[in-house]
Amino acid sequence: MTEEKNTTNNEEKEEVSEKKSGIVTLVGRSNVGKSTLLNALVGFKMAPVSPKAQTTRFAVKGILDDERGQVVFVDTPGLFLSVPDRLTRVVNKQVKENIKGIDLLLYVVDPTREIGQEEKRLLSMVRNIENKILVINKIDIPNPKYLYDYENLKDDFLEMVKISARDGKHLKTLLDIVFKHLPYGDPIYSKEERLANEKTLKDWMAEIIREKVFLYVHQEIPYSVHAFVESVENKGDMLVVKAKIVTDEDRYKPMLIGKGAQKLKQIGTAARKELELILQKKIFLDLEVEVDKNWIDRVELQLSDEL
Repeated sequence: MTEEKNTTNNEEKEEVSEKKSGIVTLVGRSNVGKSTLLNALVGFKMAPVSPKAQTTRFAVKGILDDERGQVVFVDTPGLFLSVPDRLTRVVNKQVKENIKGIDLLLYVVDPTREIGQEEKRLLSMVRNIENKILVINKIDIPNPKYLYDYENLKDDFLEMVKISARDGKHLKTLLDIVFKHLPYGDPIYSKEERLANEKTLKDWMAEIIREKVFLYVHQEIPYSVHAFVESVENKGDMLVVKAKIVTDEDRYKPMLIGKGAQKLKQIGTAARKELELILQKKIFLDLEVEVDKNWIDRVELQLSDEL
């Protein structure tokens, strides 16, 4: 009888046992590897990655379900001070807003770069956040010049971990630390909710397209270029996506299209293949280039809506 009672109690304990759940925001300067890290952690690509600074303009969510619980990762735009234009001010405001009311902050640094004004500005922004982890990325690079300087920051953080997002080194250790500091709770998102929000899906698709512009047009096009997804329509086993690449100057349009529209085809093909790989669905991408001297107003409105 005693044995039977103990068994029942154990079963009840298992039924009421909780998993962990929380929002974890990645913060850091441009090009420290936040997007690469998010993509590696969630197992597939959700945030755009390119060699150019300030590639991510929207906070992109990546969701990780684990036997220990659920983590909602938020990749913020990199703080960018060297170009004090209107868009950059809105982007930097979004960084500030996305570190409010979170469960844990991953502060990502690049030990190959000196601690400068942008780093100091970010450190001041997160100074009063107690639940933060120092993540030193790019340890795959031999003898990073400023590693010691960043290690000296560790006393202001709960823990410090050195990783390589590109090579996947020590990511398991990082996840163990994340779950260690998350609260207990039910999952924030169900599987059905992950890409169900049409606005989120459009913004994410637009970021993938804009990344391809940066990759294939290189230095010819400045940051005065953006992508908008106008519509996403389900047609049987295919998604029909209508999108536009916009720039604010006429002289950039021919560069984006290329001779015989080859550059636009290259951008569109790369974006379509990546979307198909991630969504596991056939994509028809209708991509155009448009000159809109006021496109920044539209982006500012979108970014403000995110805040």
